[in-house]
Amino acid sequence: MARTRVLIVDDSAVMRLMLTEILSRDPEIEVVGVAADPFVARDKIKALSPDVLTLDVEMPRMDGLSFLEKLMRARPMPVVMVSSLTEKGAATTLRALELGAVDFVAKPKLDVRTGTLELADELVEKVKSAARAKVRSALRDQRSATVLPLASGALLKSTHMVIAVGASTGGTEALREFLTPLPPDTPGIVIVQHMPANFTKSFAERLERHCQMRVKEAEDGDRVLPGHVLIAPGNLHMRVQRSGAIYSVRVESGEAVNRHRPSVDVLFDSCADQLGSNAIGVILTGMGNDGARGMAAMRKAGARTFAQDEASCVVFGMPREAILAGGAEKVVGLHELPEAVLMMVHECSR
Repeated sequence: MARTRVLIVDDSAVMRLMLTEILSRDPEIEVVGVAADPFVARDKIKALSPDVLTLDVEMPRMDGLSFLEKLMRARPMPVVMVSSLTEKGAATTLRALELGAVDFVAKPKLDVRTGTLELADELVEKVKSAARAKVRSALRDQRSATVLPLASGALLKSTHMVIAVGASTGGTEALREFLTPLPPDTPGIVIVQHMPANFTKSFAERLERHCQMRVKEAEDGDRVLPGHVLIAPGNLHMRVQRSGAIYSVRVESGEAVNRHRPSVDVLFDSCADQLGSNAIGVILTGMGNDGARGMAAMRKAGARTFAQDEASCVVFGMPREAILAGGAEKVVGLHELPEAVLMMVHECSR
């Protein structure tokens, strides 16, 4: 099998060396070159035809976002951003994902050896996944989505319904496309998107600007209400709990599940246990199998469930595993998913 050819673009010589060392350890990856700035990178892309690019954000002569935007217009290819885990870094990285980057990893802390080791597996996994991902061009249609209607009288009957969503690689843009058409009286939505701490607050704020529903990073005890979206905070699990007619979320630490915290399985398992047939489960693009077991539990408990189809996924891993586990009742393209979910709300509210 051919190895994944990677070009590393970073203005730091130390970081270029470190990333080269990490990626070169894997026999399925070949680092074909490095570049200190976008102008050198442009020439090396033409000469070397890499499969994947790792890209720093802050570089001399041209910043990473400007280069990424030009690249995705002229020669779309899989890009993994290497970003800092700061509020500024989060905003920049989310913009990079909007422009078409497949995924991102945190920069290793040069003075903490364990940090480098923790980064290594994640970096290798995401580079391999990016090589198989569907790349979205920056020229894709970004027209405002038409807000879908919720049928007359459905709000009253759907007050006790909850829509639970899980996503990973490619999920930031998939969630925006899923949420934007939903009307402001849609049942409450709870979301796990695999993302580190410091990123989910910025992500929620960005979604809020696009959506008719209210969007926020979840806090422990928040009510799940119609017209509101709660995003699980990075590095914390989120569960739904029921007390009579009141639904709320518990946000807490705990062991990683499927190597993730927050975990989609943790959220979906709580929906199966606490909500039963009052829940609708949705699993979107992402690598791995997080959410497959939990979605199967939701369906067994009476919930209606959806998986994003392969054609519209950046990475089909999580939806595929949910389908194979018998958890997905329906498989739907991303563009059709908002309307399909609202139709299910109407059906369940009769």
